[in-house]
Amino acid sequence: MNTEIKTSTVGKEAGKGSKGRPVIENSARQMRLAARAARIAEGGEVRKGRPSNPNSARQQRLATRASGVVVKRGRPKMEKAVEVTA
Repeated sequence: MNTEIKTSTVGKEAGKGSKGRPVIENSARQMRLAARAARIAEGGEVRKGRPSNPNSARQQRLATRASGVVVKRGRPKMEKAVEVTA
């Protein structure tokens, strides 16, 4: 029985070659990536993710916390009613 392992390097050099899917030039994604790279090269702004709403309750709470005001956690304590006995 033959126990030799045969390896084939036909069509590619050892250790070289691209992995993954081939890049299709002028596809919609490649055009978007090129436009984004051009904006970055010109010093433009590139935003990521969903923009925040500065009027939301959470963003206002974060703004007060960033300004140095201590925000207590949890539900505020209820004031006790004072009974007047005459």
